[in-house]
Amino acid sequence: MFKDKVIELKHQLIQDASLVEEMIAKSIKGLLDGKEEMLLEVMNTEEPKVNDYDRAIDELCVQLIAQYEPVARDLRMVIMMIKMNKDLERMADHAVNISESSLFLITHPVLGHYDDLKLMGENAVRMLKDGINAFVNEDVHLAMSVRERDNVVDDAGDKILKDLTELMRTKKDSIPRCLQLMRIAHNLERIADLSTNIAEEVIYIVEGRDVKHHPNVNP
Repeated sequence: MFKDKVIELKHQLIQDASLVEEMIAKSIKGLLDGKEEMLLEVMNTEEPKVNDYDRAIDELCVQLIAQYEPVARDLRMVIMMIKMNKDLERMADHAVNISESSLFLITHPVLGHYDDLKLMGENAVRMLKDGINAFVNEDVHLAMSVRERDNVVDDAGDKILKDLTELMRTKKDSIPRCLQLMRIAHNLERIADLSTNIAEEVIYIVEGRDVKHHPNVNP
């Protein structure tokens, strides 16, 4: 039955999201704790698993549409889960990018503290977790709060960019490390953007409202 297949699809999507959430957290923790093995696990073990989920979820979505020809809310649900699946796959790619940069950084002298990156990472992980919880519970208010928190990550990213740009001007030998830190910040910003996408997709599933290009829309 269609509902049983949707439940199976949701279950796979939630498992995928949990894995991606773990990858993001590890990519930052590996940097902060200097754990090379943690970063390699993200890149070599967990990212291929996300790719497997991506293919399996895509295939199940196509089967649902072909077999049951859903309409209205059911069709919105399947289409948005296809989009969420792609958002998660891209987040996993960003976690790999962060891990690559972190591998470079843990083999070089530390540039000050990483407090702003830690803030970005913690918020990005929480946004993803809450976006998926909003999906599971069809919670529009939680989805809206995820959208609002994107600014926190953006502001921290802007601060990092400003600070590192100034550092590169005054300390030329810091440039390679600064560029890797900028890369990490950029990837965390993209993860937050993709979590925002998921939140907006939840709103569309539940209410049929497209809020992507309406930043001040409230439920």
